[in-house]
Amino acid sequence: MADKKKYYVVWQGVNPGVYDSWDKCQQQIKGYPQAKYKSFGSREEAEAAYGGNFAQHIQFKSPSRPGTSSNSQALKPSRAQINWDSICVDAACSGNPGVMEYQGVDSKTRTQIFHQKYPLGTNNIGEFLGIVHALAMFHREGKDTPIYTDSRNAMLWVKKKECKTKLVRNAKTENLHQVIARAEQWLQTHTYKNPILKWETEAWGEIPADFGRK
Repeated sequence: MADKKKYYVVWQGVNPGVYDSWDKCQQQIKGYPQAKYKSFGSREEAEAAYGGNFAQHIQFKSPSRPGTSSNSQALKPSRAQINWDSICVDAACSGNPGVMEYQGVDSKTRTQIFHQKYPLGTNNIGEFLGIVHALAMFHREGKDTPIYTDSRNAMLWVKKKECKTKLVRNAKTENLHQVIARAEQWLQTHTYKNPILKWETEAWGEIPADFGRK
């Protein structure tokens, strides 16, 4: 009997996502520092797992031999794994929708690098624009600096090159919608080498770019 097909979730790698073969998964994790991945028995399980947190799907035990569903990265992430030579982005929204802003800061020093504010938006939009803002900035500077975000939604939107917001388009939001369109166009017409990494809030605490309003 043929082996049951497996699906692989890559939470942290070159291109996070769900892959239908080990070869495809390996392309995303080989040589990637602190890659996070795991195999599942069905696409449905894998897609559900990808929408959640890496730590929820890992049993914290000694690593097993290579090739099993557990792996050497299947351990609770520690702050020692953080690449401090990076930037962190985050957004805040007063209401949903409401006044929205996002910023990018130096991960180590928390020095603010950029900041934008809009009269009406959503937190997810801000998270998405924060990543694209950082990508465009580094592209101009010719840098492949890693970018941390605590939003898996935003990571997925960036990967798909589409901000899947339901924010109504009217006089109050027209400017923001135009910014979103430019961000989507940038993603569709540019390539980048910057790793977009998930900030593990459960293990590391709030992301350095957090606005501190919780």
